[in-house]
Amino acid sequence: MASVLSISESHPAPPCTVVIVGASGDLARRKLIPALYNLDHCGEGILPPQTAIVGFARTKMGADEFRKYAREAIDRYSRLKTEEHCWRRFEQRLDYVGGLDQSDGFERMRERIEQIERARGLPPNRIFYLSIPPGAITSTISSIASAGMIADPRGKNFSRVVVEKPIGHDLASAREISEALRYFLAESQIFRIDHYLGKETVQNLFVLRFGNAIFERLWGARNVDHVQITVAEAEGVGTRAGYYDRSGALRDMVQNHMLQVMAMLAMEPPVSLEAEAIRRTKLNVLAALRPITVKSAGAETVRARYTLGTVEGKPAHGYLQEEGVPPESKTETYVALRAFIDNWRWAGVPFYLRTGKRMPRRESFVAVVFKNAPQILFNRSGNLPPNVLTIRIQPDEGFSFDVMSKRPGIDLTISPVQMNLRYAGTFDKPSPDAYERLLLDVMAGDHTLFPSDAFVSSSWGFVQSILDAWSDGAHARIAEYAAGTWGPREADALMESDGRRWINP
Repeated sequence: MASVLSISESHPAPPCTVVIVGASGDLARRKLIPALYNLDHCGEGILPPQTAIVGFARTKMGADEFRKYAREAIDRYSRLKTEEHCWRRFEQRLDYVGGLDQSDGFERMRERIEQIERARGLPPNRIFYLSIPPGAITSTISSIASAGMIADPRGKNFSRVVVEKPIGHDLASAREISEALRYFLAESQIFRIDHYLGKETVQNLFVLRFGNAIFERLWGARNVDHVQITVAEAEGVGTRAGYYDRSGALRDMVQNHMLQVMAMLAMEPPVSLEAEAIRRTKLNVLAALRPITVKSAGAETVRARYTLGTVEGKPAHGYLQEEGVPPESKTETYVALRAFIDNWRWAGVPFYLRTGKRMPRRESFVAVVFKNAPQILFNRSGNLPPNVLTIRIQPDEGFSFDVMSKRPGIDLTISPVQMNLRYAGTFDKPSPDAYERLLLDVMAGDHTLFPSDAFVSSSWGFVQSILDAWSDGAHARIAEYAAGTWGPREADALMESDGRRWINP
């Protein structure tokens, strides 16, 4: 019988006050409030009884209205069913303060938090989750500090600030935000969140790499032909056109999510499981990442936007026809690029990254393609497919390994088969939402799954050189692809120029 090895139990969550700055926004409604409810759910509840949750936004509403708003969000978006006795306990934690845009708003928030702490017997442990646009981060941190709500990091009580991606719009603005954060906060008080790192399968990359000797010994240029990382979205820009047109796929997905996944794939074994050791080894990957320059951008990158097409059987607008998108927009909704990590393990192995909107379906996965078998015995013709390790991030979490096998029968006929693990079918416990894990880590003060300041700066440095190359349109023109397809012909040509092809599920 297989044994279960537990390296560590769940983080103990100390009693604290969680302040959601921007609590009336989409992120709070869809992700943060449901995640906090799930952490407190009767069957799995791990929040101390005193813990409070305070919404803070410009919208004027009372505490009862906020509780109604939270209930609607949980009913719609929570992965766990809303149970009345669980809800009654959770709603007692909720409070609300309006006036985020008013001169005395932060003072009133501090006063309300202090009242709640006295009433609930809470120590002044506070978490400020900044669910706000990047341009508002600096002024918000300054206002929190001016209101006296940032504790001394050496004291017995904590103040922690969670910053959502994107952290900045480019390298210069990212550095400005970083300087502002460091002016008011110690690094130990800053949590830069990337929800991809909270996904179960992304975390399992670490175990797959360093908990299985078979893969670690194969991991590198001697055995790996190339790596593909795909993040495909079926939806378009929807109501986010205003934000998205200022961002685009490169900033929105590559700079954070995809470079994080690539770093976890390619990193060397850390010296320990401590957060700083893991962060350091991930940063070393970016340090070895070959820059894509103005001269090389045309050959190494593809950018495109979707046009009219059909997605999941329904007609879909082109990007320029989406409401809120200016007709002269040059923003890309698709990016493909070829990257190289110039270190001892990965020298010469291309990493192909692609992400796009309005693709056939929502699908995020990593494909590690191993080198072909020698052209002898069963591969004399050179036509045998390679072994592929596929790590599925969403929606069907799990991983599979494609190998060759003899087909049943008298003749010696071989065909590819798939060794497949699906989380939903293998484990009897559903995966927590990424935000549940990450919020719990913030409460525990664990930085392991949060990008460091140096990583954010380095990732922006890599992306900035591509943005500079694209700025005049001469070095990488914007291509087009029909909505509901896997991307433009130029992206296929990028792979074909190396004798390879994209793996489409």
